[in-house]
Amino acid sequence: MRNPDTASPPSAGLHRPDGSPVRVLVVDDEPDLAGILSDALRYEGWDVSTAGTGEEAVAAARDVSPDAVVLDMMLPDINGLDVLRRLRARAPGVCVLFLTARDAVEDRIAGITAGGDDYVTKPFSLEEVLARLRGLLRRAGMTRATDEAKLLAVGDLVMDEDAREVSRGGQPVDLTPTEFELLRFLMRNPRRVLSKAQILDRVWSYDFGGQAHVVELYVSYLRKKVDAGHSPLIHTVRGVGYVLKPDPP
Repeated sequence: MRNPDTASPPSAGLHRPDGSPVRVLVVDDEPDLAGILSDALRYEGWDVSTAGTGEEAVAAARDVSPDAVVLDMMLPDINGLDVLRRLRARAPGVCVLFLTARDAVEDRIAGITAGGDDYVTKPFSLEEVLARLRGLLRRAGMTRATDEAKLLAVGDLVMDEDAREVSRGGQPVDLTPTEFELLRFLMRNPRRVLSKAQILDRVWSYDFGGQAHVVELYVSYLRKKVDAGHSPLIHTVRGVGYVLKPDPP
């Protein structure tokens, strides 16, 4: 079933060769997981559709011709391997990323043997899924946006998303992977107040306990690295969340 999201920002990464958004089909019978995954992919600027069963996935793929499919191995009607075979019969070049249970080693082997391109095990981080999809899509011939689009800048804070480098006032800022992803989310939404719930959904894994204090903790880490010795860019909006913006001159 198609779930368009017209509010998605344009991607600063990958596009189809004709310049249109990458098309991804998310297939999982857990609505909450499918929703969180879809939101993260739409945030990349990609065109996302979802399906909750194998039959729905085959029908959706026929309708939208996806470039990539995120496919749960365990579905309520037909299993992921059968879905893969039916998808590949129509579109041999579609990229398929399997979702498997952590202890289902035989499923992972079967998925790759059957022609799946890659897999991630549950529970997983959204960034891991995105990174694996980006790799698959690049190998499949998806193109990059212009070099200028790879850089994010707010005031004198600059992020190179591809090189995963950050600088403030020309000086490098060393961040952990989680700090980098949190800062990227803030920098992609400058001057927009983001709630703790939004940040948890985007930065941490889908099954995270939802403890708001972890957001407060990592914001404090970022402030020590990004704002130390500078005018603050990261601001707290009490009772609402956080916003990244330079102070007015």
